[in-house]
Amino acid sequence: MSDVEIEPVPGLPEELPRGEHILWQGQPHWRTLARHAFHVRSVGLYFGAFIALRAGVAVVRSEALGAALLAILGVTALAAVGLGLLLLLAYLNASTSMYTITNRRVVMRIGVAFPITFNLPFRRLSGAALKAYPNGDGEIALTLAGQDRLAYAHLWPHARPWRFRRSSPMLRAVPKAKDVAALLAEHARGAMA
Repeated sequence: MSDVEIEPVPGLPEELPRGEHILWQGQPHWRTLARHAFHVRSVGLYFGAFIALRAGVAVVRSEALGAALLAILGVTALAAVGLGLLLLLAYLNASTSMYTITNRRVVMRIGVAFPITFNLPFRRLSGAALKAYPNGDGEIALTLAGQDRLAYAHLWPHARPWRFRRSSPMLRAVPKAKDVAALLAEHARGAMA
């Protein structure tokens, strides 16, 4: 039995204390997570270039049609497996993650094999930054105050990219991110000050 199966409130490890209530709860959008956290488009372009290069080599070497197609098919199968694994990872990460914003904190339940919950009280945050995408989804990076630190490996892929030494938790692929960021800013402003 996992911790997720015994959650009294989905996404929360225990009942909320008196006076605290949920303002918003949501999960990452898996397609946006695949595109921006797992870089599926870039990997697809890489494999596409590799397949085109292999086809070009076959033409230059005047390989037999059957042998050339077999070589290209092998690279294409490898590409399909690689992209399929990335899409599966994105789907599993999105479906097992839950973000909760209450009137006092941000709670991130993340992890596929080993779920972990991070409670981030507003008073322990020093800021937040929004990166919105054209489809309305976006990412909200949270900056921890003072000397508070979280391990990048524990957060990934819910961590701000390339911030290893001072990792920053991130709500990834959030639907209607501008609305969620405005809600977070409205309720956290006083505690962050």
